[in-house]
Amino acid sequence: MIWRSSQSLRGLPGTSQVSSKGIVLKICFGPFILDLDTRQLTQENREIHLAPKAFELLTMLVLDRPKVLSKAVLQDRLWPGTFVAEANLSNLVAEIREALDDRAHAPRFIRTSHGFGYAFCGDAATLPAVNDSGRDRPSCWIEWDQRRFPLAVGAHVIGRDPDVEVRLDSSTVSRRHARIVVTAEGAALEDFGSKNGTFCGDARVAAPVPLADGDVIRIGSLVVTFHVRSPMSTDTQAQPEP
Repeated sequence: MIWRSSQSLRGLPGTSQVSSKGIVLKICFGPFILDLDTRQLTQENREIHLAPKAFELLTMLVLDRPKVLSKAVLQDRLWPGTFVAEANLSNLVAEIREALDDRAHAPRFIRTSHGFGYAFCGDAATLPAVNDSGRDRPSCWIEWDQRRFPLAVGAHVIGRDPDVEVRLDSSTVSRRHARIVVTAEGAALEDFGSKNGTFCGDARVAAPVPLADGDVIRIGSLVVTFHVRSPMSTDTQAQPEP
């Protein structure tokens, strides 16, 4: 699993904040907090500026840790369908290292796999936000072609890549097509700029969309159904006393 939760995050500044959208995921490593909802990198509540592409690159490396991502894969994700010089990627890595006070020759966070790509090599932990009511996290899944994909708290990438959490083998599905992010507050669907689009009902997904039980999702030409069972529900009801 790519996403991890850790008890060690409790008590760190900012880790319990819940946005109005109900989707907050914060990843802590060293003195830094990477907020995927607000797209901010902070250190001791001080924001550290990163260009949008640099933030996306850091997020990719952190989420795929400790896997080494090839330069070709990173370029395809950052600039899909566009040819860019390799120097653009190395410049983003240099920007991230400067922001993290990291060094290429003695990396704490960003490791170079020479001649291949980059990896996040630091210790990191992810904690989905918990709402104030203290409700248990919901049980979610999606169904496709008589198959069920359980969705635990965290992020679940949907696509054709063999290493994604929800693999849908169709030529109309991009390698990393979309993702569903699940927290204690609920679930949201996001598109990764896929060629054939992601739809919730009849609406194309352009920004994170909250999901409800029974929502029909189209990934390329494939149709899946999202389900969530309330943590208070049971498969059988208690019989009344005589």
